[in-house]
Amino acid sequence: MSKDEISQAKTLLRDQYRRQRADSFINDSWLHITTATEIIGKQSIASYVSYGVEPSTEDLNQKLIADGIHVYLPRTLKNNDLEWVLWDGNPKNLKKVGKVFEPIGNAVEPQLDVIILPALHIDQSGNRLGQGGGSYDRALAKSNAWKIALVHPGEITSDPLPVTEFDQQVNAAATPSTIIRFAG
Repeated sequence: MSKDEISQAKTLLRDQYRRQRADSFINDSWLHITTATEIIGKQSIASYVSYGVEPSTEDLNQKLIADGIHVYLPRTLKNNDLEWVLWDGNPKNLKKVGKVFEPIGNAVEPQLDVIILPALHIDQSGNRLGQGGGSYDRALAKSNAWKIALVHPGEITSDPLPVTEFDQQVNAAATPSTIIRFAG
């Protein structure tokens, strides 16, 4: 497939997966991932503030902070790269930018142990279909952290997702009831 064909295929899949997610959304919890061996004992974890029908991170972020973990949230720069800001869990320290909430404060370059990130769909190789900006792919490429994407039930597919050389795989995907780790 050419780059244009891959881009078109991704756009069609994003539209389809967004509709499916909206039609079947149930608010659930991903707290169980805090018991993953890759997370236990870690001190620097990047997460995100979910919105709309994304897997909810509200209770997860609060639990991580209550457990004494440094939680970093992404802030999108003009070039769509991400920078990380340490967050204290206070919603007053968030600012709405478009659809998302971003942290207020000084950006830092933390040594992240884990990155928790959103995805629309994941395939069985750990390829993730995101929202299409490439921000997370660029951030993941710069990090050796363990990467886990949160998805709803039914959003892990046996069909390979279209990928380019810029797409980054995740180490695991979590639904509300399980964690699936990917080889490699």
